[in-house]
Amino acid sequence: HRRRCEGTGPVQDAEGRRLASAVTRTAKHPKSCHERALGLLAVRARSRRELETRLRQAGFPADEIDDALERLERVGLVDDAAFARQVAEHRFGTKHSGVRAVSHELLTKGVAPSLVAEVVGDAGEGEEDRADELARARAARLGSVEPAKAFQRLSALLMRRGYAPETARRAARRALE
Repeated sequence: HRRRCEGTGPVQDAEGRRLASAVTRTAKHPKSCHERALGLLAVRARSRRELETRLRQAGFPADEIDDALERLERVGLVDDAAFARQVAEHRFGTKHSGVRAVSHELLTKGVAPSLVAEVVGDAGEGEEDRADELARARAARLGSVEPAKAFQRLSALLMRRGYAPETARRAARRALE
């Protein structure tokens, strides 16, 4: 049973809860904010906003997070422009994704819209070629499927990958011819 008498029970004011949270955070995460950020960056590159969100969720204070992120930016470990280019190159080159999908991913990861537009702007010119390449690669797997269903599956795949519907249909049609 909990005692609700003054000074004898677990009832705490806001300051007490904040201190208890700090103690819990320290016990749970003995690493500093900077060390935690480095650990997150060791797994994969991240945008500044992604790091900020993860560090805030870990319970670090805002001023400590800002200091750690500024320090990482000064040494070049946090660079949203380089991060956006890296993600775009991977998605366009390896995954053959469309501009819409890459833009959405970058915006979701906290990259500024102006930077996203700059990074994916040049890639829009090769959109048809990437769609054709992906469609040709996948069309080979659909040889035993009836043509109408193969077209539907292929164009749906391309749309899921971020291609505009008309681009997806044209690429699917060319690949299945």
